Amino acid sequence: MNAFLLPALAGLLTGIGLIVAIGPQNVFVLQQGVRRTHVAPVVAVCALSDVVLIVAGVAGLGALIAAHPRVVTVATILGGIYVMVLGGMAARRCLRSGEAITANRAEAATVSRWAAIGTAFALTWLNPHVYLDTLVTMGAIANGQGAGKWAFAVGASLASVLWFSLLGGGSHRVAPLFARPAAWRVIDGVVAVIMIGMGAALLVSA
Repeated sequence: MNAFLLPALAGLLTGIGLIVAIGPQNVFVLQQGVRRTHVAPVVAVCALSDVVLIVAGVAGLGALIAAHPRVVTVATILGGIYVMVLGGMAARRCLRSGEAITANRAEAATVSRWAAIGTAFALTWLNPHVYLDTLVTMGAIANGQGAGKWAFAVGASLASVLWFSLLGGGSHRVAPLFARPAAWRVIDGVVAVIMIGMGAALLVSA
């Protein structure tokens, strides 16, 4: 039993350490949770994408990605541009009047499910850190577990599912804090700083 539990626990703790960080993907899930808009499909996309990447990394795909750095470079450039565009949109919302912010919240609530899913896909699959964290880092650590590598994968996958479920499902508890336009101006300002900063960092690193 310990042959499964110990590597699974290692995977769970490693997954939490790598996934629980402020980034575009987590910020988007938090926004959707606060707005209570398409939370379940967005959480499902983020969590299942992580599971697919973790399994691929344990299966050895991480070594293939590491051998072809141009793949990571292209993802870095595309991801950096996309994240900066989202950051610019958040900055524009932050500078709007209270009436415009209220109107924007109403508009955001009407965004289609497929649009939200598409954004979740883009923030996941165009983020080079996802490949480095799941395919390369987790893949290498998992394969260091020997026969327990798939137990490690189970623990890491569970960490992702639990985190995104808690982030998306629990963020509605802070929704009353965003009843006023001024609160949304603050969160949009924080989102703008995070996303523009991360996007610029990605482009520089490329």
